[in-house]
Amino acid sequence: MKIESVDFFYLSMPEVRDIGDGSQDMLLVRVRAGDHTGWGECEAAPLPTIASLVCPMSHSACKPVAASVVGQRLDAVEDIARISRAVRENSLDLLQAAHALSGVEIALWDLLGRRYETPVHALLGFSRTYPKTAYASALFGDTPEETEAKAARVRADGFRAAKFGWGPYGRGDVEADAAQVHAARAGLGQDALLLVDAGTVWGSDVEAAAARLPALEECRVAWLEEPFVGGALESYRRLAGRAATVRLAAGEGAHDPHLALHLIDHAGIGYVQIDTGRVGGIGPARQVADYAVRRAVTFVNHTFTSSLALSASLQPYAGLADHALCEFPVEASALARDLTPTPITPDADGQVAVPEGPGLGLDVCPEAVRGYLLDVEITVGGTTLYRTPALTT
Repeated sequence: MKIESVDFFYLSMPEVRDIGDGSQDMLLVRVRAGDHTGWGECEAAPLPTIASLVCPMSHSACKPVAASVVGQRLDAVEDIARISRAVRENSLDLLQAAHALSGVEIALWDLLGRRYETPVHALLGFSRTYPKTAYASALFGDTPEETEAKAARVRADGFRAAKFGWGPYGRGDVEADAAQVHAARAGLGQDALLLVDAGTVWGSDVEAAAARLPALEECRVAWLEEPFVGGALESYRRLAGRAATVRLAAGEGAHDPHLALHLIDHAGIGYVQIDTGRVGGIGPARQVADYAVRRAVTFVNHTFTSSLALSASLQPYAGLADHALCEFPVEASALARDLTPTPITPDADGQVAVPEGPGLGLDVCPEAVRGYLLDVEITVGGTTLYRTPALTT
């Protein structure tokens, strides 16, 4: 079958706040081929990503993403890899292309799975799937008291693990950060898994990060996530050498698998976190997962938006029994919640099952999110390159 259209939809909450919550807007992707439709989601700012789909060619390595996708054959898994290579080559100098490709690639897997009535994880070669322990992913509260209350709520909801990040953490003094971590531990109780996300707040400053290690170790925090920007490999390696019990986690910002492999090889991380909506989609994420297995680094999904994105992020390691943690957003916006009528939810034991339906195993409900749709028109030199299409199944 031939890919007939790739459509992007800019969805947004009425108010987007200046907080670390990526679920406040969304770039939803729809791919159509023959009688089949696939859905995907980018983890990216919607407007520049739409532009990367349709922008005029600047030169031979800076072409719009659509030029490498629309009209291509899609009959097998190998076709997805071929199309992805074409996008990487033809849009090499179009930096937003990696984000656009991620959403398109996810939609291609969903479409192919629906065509063959097969789950994506089966197309990836997994003969069975393993449930993942969901960790409740939330922002630190503005005060330690608010953080403790949040932690107590997620524990009462049945989560056996939780991660707190961003907010005020790392932006005040060492004592203030220690109070936040102790509050999270107090709210979760002593037997739950506690994780902390610094959101790259220290840039490459090893001493600033190291000053927080005593409180993290006292509270038995399993990992410190993204203390530094993704390319600060030496800073990661040095901090990893100074941490007694806390492991480092990173990788969500990788927009191709090579960046993630460098973190695994040179940064001393214990956990590599991959967002399928950024790294290039499900296929590249699977490459990183396979490499992590060989290098004895634990693969973890990264997602902070909808159940559609969550399902995509689970597929690359669905069949890996020993890689058993799963990020689960517990503060997602109404937009993210409304996208899929049957969301992924943890069971009574705090476990998340990988969807078993065709493709990503979830249906998208256009009617439920049409009220979030922002109309966009891109016109260059009097020619309209993009106009928001009709949001239908």
